[in-house]
Amino acid sequence: MCNSNLLVIQKLLSTNAYLGHRIPTSDFKGYLYGFRNEMAIIDLEKTLICLRRACNLIGSLIGAKGHLLLVNTNPEYNRIIQRMAKRTNQSYINHKWIGGFLTNWKHMRRVQKHFQDFSAHPPNLKDASTSLPFDYFPRFRKMQKCFEGIVTHNIPDCLVIINANQNSMAILEANQLQIPIVALVDSNIPNRLHKLITYPVPVNDDSIKFVYLFCNLIAKTVILSKRSQRPKVKVKRL
Repeated sequence: MCNSNLLVIQKLLSTNAYLGHRIPTSDFKGYLYGFRNEMAIIDLEKTLICLRRACNLIGSLIGAKGHLLLVNTNPEYNRIIQRMAKRTNQSYINHKWIGGFLTNWKHMRRVQKHFQDFSAHPPNLKDASTSLPFDYFPRFRKMQKCFEGIVTHNIPDCLVIINANQNSMAILEANQLQIPIVALVDSNIPNRLHKLITYPVPVNDDSIKFVYLFCNLIAKTVILSKRSQRPKVKVKRL
């Protein structure tokens, strides 16, 4: 193992990314290093290989002016996901997946436009003491959760899922539309879901330190790929 790989593995070890569950699923056993105290230990060399594959995919998609949709249902990760998405101008969802969000995209676009119009021109409120319109309109509050992180009108080119076990519907819809999926998969990932994920990253998805590291890695990949899109300016010598 080269020195650079060793440093990355040590960084992954510090995040507890290697800790699995007591009973891993059969499809996940290929990612295991072994067991310790009856707990599955994830092989971080394989995690690193999968991370590189995922970053290569994301880099090529962003280089071709593609767009990512980050999907997360763990409230502990909300700020991390939101900051990373805003930093890179990508879309995100930080709540329970809505059925048909991808497969019924045209309708969702109309609802999104309605939300944006409502946000830009809220109705006059009689009570001036409350400035937030969604305090008065439960439907607006629901739409805000759905669409506040969506920054594109086009269907995403790739889903990046933080907790695959809680987002089976998102995985099924993306698979149906042949949208590539990058997902953090823990050792208890159901076999039926694992088979649908294009770029699985075997890891302890309960590690907030790893999620932070992963999001930084994705952000750097997106930023570097966007820079490579810029045309080079030729400077004429006098």
